Amino acid sequence: EAGGVVLGKSADKLFSLSGLFAVYKPKGPTSAGVLNLLKERLLAEAGVQTNGNKRNQVLKMGHGGTLDSAAAGVLVIGIGKGTKMLRTMLAGSKKYTAIGLLGKATDTLDATGKVTEEKPYDQITKGDLENVLQKFTGDIMQVPPLYSALKKDGERLSTLMKRGEAVEAKPARPVRVYSLSLQQFQPPLFTLDVECGGGFYVRSLVSDIGKELSTCATMQELTRTKHGPFTLEEHALYEDKWTIDEIARSLEHCTSLLPGEPSHKKLKTEHPGETAVSCE
Repeated sequence: EAGGVVLGKSADKLFSLSGLFAVYKPKGPTSAGVLNLLKERLLAEAGVQTNGNKRNQVLKMGHGGTLDSAAAGVLVIGIGKGTKMLRTMLAGSKKYTAIGLLGKATDTLDATGKVTEEKPYDQITKGDLENVLQKFTGDIMQVPPLYSALKKDGERLSTLMKRGEAVEAKPARPVRVYSLSLQQFQPPLFTLDVECGGGFYVRSLVSDIGKELSTCATMQELTRTKHGPFTLEEHALYEDKWTIDEIARSLEHCTSLLPGEPSHKKLKTEHPGETAVSCE
């Protein structure tokens, strides 16, 4: 499949890689776009020629749950046999830092959308915001956003919305919030730290907090700081480290994270039917 050419040492090393590691996804590209760029880099370094559509068969890789284009942070990648471990990762707990903006609502619930509503927010105090957070901690019901990777008849809701088709909101579903705290409050901006289970939308949380405070709110920025045992600080490889050797080192380093890690105990409490694409 590599064009019948005898593969060199770096290609041998690349195709022997197996397991889970994490990369940093910047704001802008889609999660799939980041994965494809990573694949291209690795195959180019290994000297493996592929014509675009064959790329996927040559090197087996996948990611552990979509992070919105406008969001940044940890993206877990499976390579080789690691792709089979991704499903377990998807149900694991995730941590985010989110910046919300009071007084404005958008159709996408984040800064990329059109403003649909504006309301006063001057009356809201830090205490009001902290009190409201308690209502969104634990097992709660959440309506997913219309602009999302969830699917209807095989197509993403966001794709249908962009085409101008009428899309009905999905029914509220159970989600889990392990912890939720207010880090900063400088009206109209507020910063939250959230740890949640699979299928949770931080955009919906920010919007719901706005409604609960009798105003509206939209998410300005989102960073995933932890996914399962993988943290942004310790494990995420930035683009300059997307090399075969760095990934091999990272896979070795990350092996110790996988068995008996505390966040894996939480997996058992998740809803087993949740699927990958529904993550923020």
